[in-house]
Amino acid sequence: MSYRKRTAVLASAAALAGSAVWMAAPVARAEVVDVNYQCKTPIGDKSAVSPIDIKGVRSGGGYRITMSWQKGVSSSPVELGKGAMTPSATIALGGADSGTLSVTGPANDAAIPANTPIKISDLSGTYTPKKSGEVTFTAGVLTIKALGTTTTCTPTNDPGPSLTLDVTAGGGTTGSAQGGGSGPDTGAGLPQTGPEDSAVALGTLGGTVLLAGAAGALWLTRRHQGARAGR
Repeated sequence: MSYRKRTAVLASAAALAGSAVWMAAPVARAEVVDVNYQCKTPIGDKSAVSPIDIKGVRSGGGYRITMSWQKGVSSSPVELGKGAMTPSATIALGGADSGTLSVTGPANDAAIPANTPIKISDLSGTYTPKKSGEVTFTAGVLTIKALGTTTTCTPTNDPGPSLTLDVTAGGGTTGSAQGGGSGPDTGAGLPQTGPEDSAVALGTLGGTVLLAGAAGALWLTRRHQGARAGR
């Protein structure tokens, strides 16, 4: 095979290998979803709509799931002093898995004035895949405990998933995502969750294949030139 043909074949193989690795990257989707909460409070029923953002970041053999509220929900007729309110919530699992994931967070770090929407701190929990496939994460029931009382807020508008992940049971995961701050991710690229994101790792592997191909082409070029010089 001539030098030019060998170089072309090597470059083509490297490009195909890189493309194959990138195409193998899993699909992960995140979307900020409006949730209509109906709350049962000690002083009667209240309602509020808040955009909910759910993020997933790989953690060991599972994911660290974080749920965020962009607007406050419910309110209190009296001021809630620092540390007086403790929130928790559930996230409904769907798709390849089922059940609920409990997420918790710290008490309020500042006083909440009377008759103002209660801003919920970010709530987190760890999800370990029990089944392989595409798993959805949807906002569930929010519980607020304050001053010896309990307020329960339930979604009533059948909200869609805020996060979808492709996962593998048995401690392995194949995708991660985090929600955007202003609306749905339209799929321009896999949402990034940090340097450990699997798509980044796979993309880097593809780049390594391409670099190896370039190095091989350079070696063949030098060998060919050396052979010619020695004639």
